[in-house]
Amino acid sequence: MDRSAVQNRAAAHLYPSIDPFDQRMLDVGDGHRIYVEQCGNPDGIPVVVLHGGPGGGCSPAMRRYFDPAEYRVVLFDQRGCGRSKPHASVSDNTTWHLIRDIEHIRETFGIDRWAVFGGSWGATLALLYAQSHPDRAAYLMLRGVFLMTQTELDWFYGGGAGRFFPERWKAFTDLIPEDERDDMIAAYHRRLFSGDLPLETRYARAWAGWENALAALHSDGPAGDSPADYARAFARLENHYFTNKGFLERDGQIIANRDAIAHIPASIVQGRYDIICPPVSAYNLVQGWSKARLHMIKAAGHALSEPGITAELIRITNMLRQNPADYGL
Repeated sequence: MDRSAVQNRAAAHLYPSIDPFDQRMLDVGDGHRIYVEQCGNPDGIPVVVLHGGPGGGCSPAMRRYFDPAEYRVVLFDQRGCGRSKPHASVSDNTTWHLIRDIEHIRETFGIDRWAVFGGSWGATLALLYAQSHPDRAAYLMLRGVFLMTQTELDWFYGGGAGRFFPERWKAFTDLIPEDERDDMIAAYHRRLFSGDLPLETRYARAWAGWENALAALHSDGPAGDSPADYARAFARLENHYFTNKGFLERDGQIIANRDAIAHIPASIVQGRYDIICPPVSAYNLVQGWSKARLHMIKAAGHALSEPGITAELIRITNMLRQNPADYGL
């Protein structure tokens, strides 16, 4: 099945396209202004959508996972990416800045508590936000769990995932001299932050291409080069965060601090054949978390647009809209 057919199957589950009722650039300090939008019902169930990457930006498709008559959907481009400014900037751009930005958005919109929806890096950020503000996150809807551990980084940038896509791994590593290939994140970092724009763009496209090629279950090679501006922001931000281990205090921090969110209900949707974020992370996350439910999608990879993942996420958002007061929403 080709990529477009799979995407069409996924789109069939989504709500119709909608336009925001509010769009703004929000000054969050440190020289950063972030793009924020609100969609759906201004008096509806509040939910904040956290995009992946870091550096991926939000997209119009992300609005369509929620019944627009019932939800007040808040989306934003995290620092340095999408429509936020300055573009591709890593200055004053850490996990803790992003968590502060989420709270700034919540307070600006006068929202007391909200559901948090995020996948991949967005799931990482959702979990860390909830652990930092457990009284504000009423429900977690997560997809393709990434816990920002060294084991996960080693898997994806140390050759583990490359065993499934050897031709793509070769293309990714061939751009780096052999004596630097023991640390691909560091090798790409030197080139993504070289100050040479054409060089940065070349390596940014290679970095983004490696990940994009592995995202969907039915992918069997490159999806084509990403636009230069998008690739540069995506690659620089991901690499910056991964170089700094997500700015966490210690490896394994999210599971170590899971007690802080034990009271928060969560639905976690995971592709069984997710090569980018293998299912073991989602499985380990829910062990001992009585309010969390893991929904393993048997014929799916990592992408939000996988038909099985899309259908399950829609089912969850529809479930939540039935009795929002049960979750303090």
